[in-house]
Amino acid sequence: MVVGDPKITRLLEHPAIWRGRSAARRSGLSTGFAALDEHLPDHGWPRTGLIEILVSRFGSGELTVLVPALAALTRAAAARWCVWVSPPLVPFAPALAARGVMLDRLAVVAAAQPLWALEQTLGSGACDAVLGWVRQPKPRDIRRLQLAAERGRTLGVLFRPQRAASEGSAALLRMVIEPSAAGIRLTLIKGRSAWRGALDLSWPGS
Repeated sequence: MVVGDPKITRLLEHPAIWRGRSAARRSGLSTGFAALDEHLPDHGWPRTGLIEILVSRFGSGELTVLVPALAALTRAAAARWCVWVSPPLVPFAPALAARGVMLDRLAVVAAAQPLWALEQTLGSGACDAVLGWVRQPKPRDIRRLQLAAERGRTLGVLFRPQRAASEGSAALLRMVIEPSAAGIRLTLIKGRSAWRGALDLSWPGS
């Protein structure tokens, strides 16, 4: 095969391939927060693959940082589904709609086996984003979720307790989110980026 061969081009476009810092940066999905976009490897959330958001307790601001991206995905011309698997709280539809999320593209799954439901949904090819809340997945489970997200070309978001920060993970991106006075403090602990550290984000109007 030679340079310019379509097979090579398709191979290099695969989300699991990293071509080094000299390669063109992939176009990520804007988070809606300019300061955060600047620090993420793709200038936004990856469009395909699994990320982990670790929190001290579920419901402490982890969703708010994702809402601008979810609004953009659900409003796209060829929008697929945005699925939430086993959220700890019932989503408040009026607040999501007020932030621009199209509710007719959102589905909530209350699963007896959330890991199985996450893997099936991520790999289905029917979703732009899949969010899941799981407390104690094993490393092999996370690897399966990452592979399913790649197969379905889906952004997967796995919410886990903060104590999992010291564990290994196959996720492309890992961050800890903690509440602060005006918003959240976000700490990147894994990603294709030289940046590591804390970033304070304020909510609009705060």
